Amino acid sequence: MKLSLSSQIVLNKVPEEFYRPSTAVERSEITRCEKIPTDIFPKVEEGACNIADEIARIISNHASEGRKCVLGLGTGKSLVPVYDELISRYEKHELSFSNVIVFNSYEYFPQSAKSSHSAIAQLHDMLLDHIDVKPENIFSPDGTTPQDKVLEQCRLYEENIRNCGGIDVILLGIGRIGNIATNEPGSGLTTTSRLMLIDATSREEMTMSFGTQEPVPPCSITMGIATILSARKIFLTAWGEEKADIIQQTVEGPIAESIPASFLQTHNDAHVVIDLAAAAKLTRIVHPWLVTNCKWTDKLIRAALTWLCQKLHKPILKLTNKDYNENGLSELLALYGSAYNANIKIFNDLQHTITGWPGGKPDADDTSRPERANPYPKKVIVFSPHPDDDVISMGGTIRRLVQQNHEVHLAYETSGNIAVGDEEVTRFMHFINGFNQLFINSEDATITKMYKEIKEFLADKKDGEIDTVEVRTIKGLIRRGEARTACTFNHIPLDNVHFLDLPFYESGKIEKLPMTEKDVEIVRALLKEVKPHQIYVAGDLADPHGTHRKCTDAVLAALDLEKEEGAEWLNDCRVWMYRGAWAEWEIENIEMCVPMSPEELRAKRNAILKHSSQMESAPFLGNDERLFWQRAEDRNRATAKLYDDLGLACYEAMEAFVEYKLLDS
Repeated sequence: MKLSLSSQIVLNKVPEEFYRPSTAVERSEITRCEKIPTDIFPKVEEGACNIADEIARIISNHASEGRKCVLGLGTGKSLVPVYDELISRYEKHELSFSNVIVFNSYEYFPQSAKSSHSAIAQLHDMLLDHIDVKPENIFSPDGTTPQDKVLEQCRLYEENIRNCGGIDVILLGIGRIGNIATNEPGSGLTTTSRLMLIDATSREEMTMSFGTQEPVPPCSITMGIATILSARKIFLTAWGEEKADIIQQTVEGPIAESIPASFLQTHNDAHVVIDLAAAAKLTRIVHPWLVTNCKWTDKLIRAALTWLCQKLHKPILKLTNKDYNENGLSELLALYGSAYNANIKIFNDLQHTITGWPGGKPDADDTSRPERANPYPKKVIVFSPHPDDDVISMGGTIRRLVQQNHEVHLAYETSGNIAVGDEEVTRFMHFINGFNQLFINSEDATITKMYKEIKEFLADKKDGEIDTVEVRTIKGLIRRGEARTACTFNHIPLDNVHFLDLPFYESGKIEKLPMTEKDVEIVRALLKEVKPHQIYVAGDLADPHGTHRKCTDAVLAALDLEKEEGAEWLNDCRVWMYRGAWAEWEIENIEMCVPMSPEELRAKRNAILKHSSQMESAPFLGNDERLFWQRAEDRNRATAKLYDDLGLACYEAMEAFVEYKLLDS
């Protein structure tokens, strides 16, 4: 069973020569905008193996010379694949860490001696407890140190690193704001180990490492920039779309204190190792025509022309031969003969992505439409990771599908209970207890008992404590009720509303369980029951907590199994990917764009507002304080404005989709 098919989506649009050049000359050409040596791998596992190869080589060389190997190690989630690979090599007796000295790159502060969420505890769990590194060779800042002693501790930590001969290799992740270790924006080039206030965005990311909702301490004791740069070799890793922007700024942007990772540009042996998703904003991936000759596909031509339009603030049909020649696109003039020919080709391609009939227009010529006319009406399943992603991401399209008489099913993949606040539980428990008192004279003993127990639990609940099964169930019921209300608002029969409650989500923690075959079979059972002609899945795989990716992987795995078994219904089914609150599809990849009028956009907002438990805040979104409905409207309006700026039809808002093609077995 293929449980990570979403990781291969990006491969459909990046030619191999852009991330795996065959010669040094080709590499030099395509990386001309990159100021740090950067290796891109199609899969995370390949990137992790590449780093592990070098670390193993250095450790082994030092061992053969009778020397210690000093490693600086972080605890970010991006380092886990590397640690897993190192552990695997140790377990296969291919590598020993008996000559290794480890320096932990940061520690949370302040901490109590009983805390189970120290950075060094995470490092032990990720790596140290699984290899033969000697306990006396493990060093870490102490988060329990009194604040007036921290400065002296940092001085001694630096001295200890020097006494061990300096760091041979330091392995780092990168935060969304460019922090390395916990050197936040504003950290200077000459900083050494010190106490640092952790930025709110960084604390959100660290909460994922905690695995619970326990608050991350406000500060950390961290290696400074100068300490990191003193290492003889540096590896920086990042995986996934959510890191693409900061990787581009780090690798191609100027050196700036606002992006501490950019200081790695000054090091003579720093290496960035990333996957294709994290490389998505690098010039050689997103604008390859600026660094090399290209094999011009329709998508690449569309990307180049929309880039040119945005750069020159011109609509497509006003681009001239001079515009092409002066901006590195003369190859297209040779290919098409003139700017006009290229312009009209891409204008028509983009025009054909726009449709008010997302399910296909019956009895119409569908030659140039995104969706086929028949069969009509279609059976449609919209898979929603959380119980509001459907309306946030494609609420306007859902209403269109219903209005155009398609049989629309909503499949809510997880309970979404972790995103419900305790006050919502209190409010609903007050209601049910009041109902019990007023209408049945408190005769329902179960309500009375549960009201008392839940009230006591919430009153005594500690920060980060996992909810009881009963509380999680109530939170799930709250979200079910909101989803049903939104579906009723959108005129979807409740018989067509499915709550899948995939097991991987039910950890009670921010960090979810691994997605397994059990999750896939639940999704597959619904597919076999409905036999849809259209499927919509979440394509915003950069969501910070990873739920969307796991949910989409479950759907893609189920589809793959059906394809392997030769399911006939798949022959007449198309899969469309939507994006939600975090990002929009790049215009060169958009294959269907559904316009909305001002009234339709307002109706979409009203459907989102039915999810009242999610209205006070939008979790995991860093410093962006907009609520989900605000983010969705801004995104949909921005898509419409982009089409307008390119000289196409002007709409109030638009929802965009990309088709997913089932991979050959």
